[in-house]
Amino acid sequence: MRLTGVSEVVAGYTGGHIKNPAYREVCTGRTGHAECVQITFDPSQISFQTLLEIFFDTHDPTTLNRQGNDVGTQYRSGIYYHSEEQKDVIEAYISDLDQQNTFANPIVTEVAAFEVFYAAEIEHKDYYNLNKNQPYCAAVISPKVKRLVKNYSSKIKTL
Repeated sequence: MRLTGVSEVVAGYTGGHIKNPAYREVCTGRTGHAECVQITFDPSQISFQTLLEIFFDTHDPTTLNRQGNDVGTQYRSGIYYHSEEQKDVIEAYISDLDQQNTFANPIVTEVAAFEVFYAAEIEHKDYYNLNKNQPYCAAVISPKVKRLVKNYSSKIKTL
């Protein structure tokens, strides 16, 4: 939880058709789930809009069912809203990004109502911080964290 106002980030799965999926099932792509995070935040300290900006700035929302070398429906870009107000903010922001031609390709981020969230197994908790030198973390996640720190330094918690 590097951002001021974010109190919890839990890795997990959403959007599938089986209850209580395990990583070994989700990673096959056959459960319909997306790997995701559930974020708990204080809107008086960080806005939903800012979280959206960071989301779109730190991943590729234009590749269908893919993030980097990870391919499959479980790697789709998605935002699962908790209210109609959030839905409206998301849709307006995506429309703005499209109108500004922010990305070379169309945004394919799934926007859907939140239904259920299943927390990932304990080994996924704080994965990056515990495995920074692992090749995947170094090659894929570290550049995103560096971009976050560079572009949103005023939002980063001081320790």
